[in-house]
Amino acid sequence: MRIKYNAPTTLSFAFLCALVLLLSKTLLPGLTANLFMVPGKTDFNAAKILDWFRVFTHIIGHADWNHLVSNFSFILLIGPILEMNYGSFTLFIMILLTALVTGLLNVFLFPTALMGASGVVFMMILLASFTNFNKGEVPLTFILILALYLGREILNSFQSNNISEFAHVAGGFCGSLFGFFKPAKRTA
Repeated sequence: MRIKYNAPTTLSFAFLCALVLLLSKTLLPGLTANLFMVPGKTDFNAAKILDWFRVFTHIIGHADWNHLVSNFSFILLIGPILEMNYGSFTLFIMILLTALVTGLLNVFLFPTALMGASGVVFMMILLASFTNFNKGEVPLTFILILALYLGREILNSFQSNNISEFAHVAGGFCGSLFGFFKPAKRTA
């Protein structure tokens, strides 16, 4: 029996995030803050290429191990299924687009910085509910997940905390659009 690298996009993303956090907590303090956190609207400088880079890379940075594990327990569970149904490259593009959307919305709407893959988590959760989607149908699982997960995030957004519920909602919206407009490839 051998171990198979069964979901290259998902696993590479997970290992990269863990490596960045490990380096940031040991050899390179400040790595996450300098490269993997998108600034808020008051600190974003459109003339700085680094700030545009961070619009994408903020999904790699995590505050601590608990933050990383809470995101990747979902990503490692759902990601391989999505890779099998959509393909590794397509999932990679969906992750990048979700990073772009959540990063830009944060830059335009919020004064605080943003980091973490929770927008990607919510994208995957909503996208997974579309895996058995047929043209002209809306899966009941999608409606229930939308109500449960995004409804909870909207309610939580009225609380004072360090969590960007808006990134969760935006990620879920991305997953919904991807699922609706890019149905999963059919496997025999």
